[in-house]
Amino acid sequence: MKITVVGAGAVGATCADNIARKELATELVLLDIKEGFAEGKAQDMMQTATLLGFDTRISGSTNDYSKTANSDVVVITSGLPRKPGMTREELIGTNAGIVKGVCENILKHSPNAIIIVISNPMDTMTYLALQSTGLPKNRIIGMGGTLDSARFKYQLSTTLNCSPSDLNAIVVGGHGDTTMIPLIKHATWNSIPVTQFLDEAQQQAIINDTMVGGATLTKLLGTSAWYAPGAAGAALVESIVRDEKKLFTCCVSLDGEYGQSDICLGVPVVIGKNGWEKIVAMDLSADEQAAFNKSADAVRNMNDVLKTL
Repeated sequence: MKITVVGAGAVGATCADNIARKELATELVLLDIKEGFAEGKAQDMMQTATLLGFDTRISGSTNDYSKTANSDVVVITSGLPRKPGMTREELIGTNAGIVKGVCENILKHSPNAIIIVISNPMDTMTYLALQSTGLPKNRIIGMGGTLDSARFKYQLSTTLNCSPSDLNAIVVGGHGDTTMIPLIKHATWNSIPVTQFLDEAQQQAIINDTMVGGATLTKLLGTSAWYAPGAAGAALVESIVRDEKKLFTCCVSLDGEYGQSDICLGVPVVIGKNGWEKIVAMDLSADEQAAFNKSADAVRNMNDVLKTL
């Protein structure tokens, strides 16, 4: 099994570190455009192998895609990170060119790869990857909802004072501060609805804090977060490599599901060896469906920017 992570910055390196620690591949390639950067990160990680007990071989490459040949899974994290006050929409112009170029170069050497997109704005970059490559839709996966759902569980666990691992809670819709939809009415604490433990004010506060989770960290850190995004990417890789059939919220191509088509948006999907293998239908309330439709409209507006580039 061979895995490539494109972009050796904080998110990419964290994702690669998680992949290596879990020994999800015999070979892991880290690629970046900055001279020597990926090579340095790879050597640093390899020097932890005896300390952490993994045997994955990690190598770095400065923009030499031939070293990524025959990758089974490719994670794309490259692009400008979001700065304080910057919206994901403002990243489209620069990151679209980067993501399209990465996809083209990857597929020259790994035509059968499954691609996981982390680059922002994630919904639009996933749509771009699908449209520009012409790959079967199950092989293009946007990570966003996986991260947003983890942040949702964090907010719930803080208020409930419980283990996040005991919670089932998902976020659907776009991966943006105003487009994501934390489905609190569907969230459970070991099968018990969390709404039994939270009043309306608490529920709304959790929803609000989840929606600005990324912006909150950007303000605190001065750049985008990396631990949780990197771990979310690695979790998807693990479910693919080990054919775990786990249920994640991911940005995938919709063809009538949830009333939407010609768009990539976050919905619950089963992740296995073939990429995303099944979209799971949920019984949304009228309000939840309306919010989902509104989210889709906002993402389409972002996608329309691609036509002007």
